Amino acid sequence: MAKTIEFYFDFGSPTAYLAHRRLQQISTQYGCDLDYRPILLGGLFKASGNMSPVTVPAKGQYMMTQDLPRFAKLYQVPLSINPYFPINTLNLMRGAVALQGQIAFEAYLEAVFAAVWVQKENMAELEVIDRVLTEAGLDAKQIIASTQNPEVKARLIENTEAAVARGCFGAPTMFIGEQMFFGQDRMQFIEMALQ
Repeated sequence: MAKTIEFYFDFGSPTAYLAHRRLQQISTQYGCDLDYRPILLGGLFKASGNMSPVTVPAKGQYMMTQDLPRFAKLYQVPLSINPYFPINTLNLMRGAVALQGQIAFEAYLEAVFAAVWVQKENMAELEVIDRVLTEAGLDAKQIIASTQNPEVKARLIENTEAAVARGCFGAPTMFIGEQMFFGQDRMQFIEMALQ
């Protein structure tokens, strides 16, 4: 039976983007399933008492200019540091929640991750979101409208609270069964768990 990797993510995290790309490679290589869990990273930070690594200027500078480009090269994936970072991803994450379980979910993931971390779009702006999603062949108006649905809003909060309850303190966080793996730089341990 194929193993499942649960992936707690927020589009605003460059490390979640790299994890997304590497997990796609791992999924193909090991035949495992990916279970995406959209959360709001700001809410997770607040609940866990954690902070973004970029709040430490030297660490942020190192991460953005050296560490992340090295991992992008290692994984052989494109990465461009977004000049609008940090981006308010509330509507993007609600959109992901609204599309879960639908055929359009995967196309939405690809369009949004690429817009933020390859094309350097300001995805906090609704008109930019509309354009990007439309160009990806998605029903942008319907997706944007869904972000205001009370059930969708509640589910994003529930997802974030569930992540906190499982011990998450940042994104990306992955689980295989009850084993937790934090950070896109822990992929070798995920591979070990899949063997």
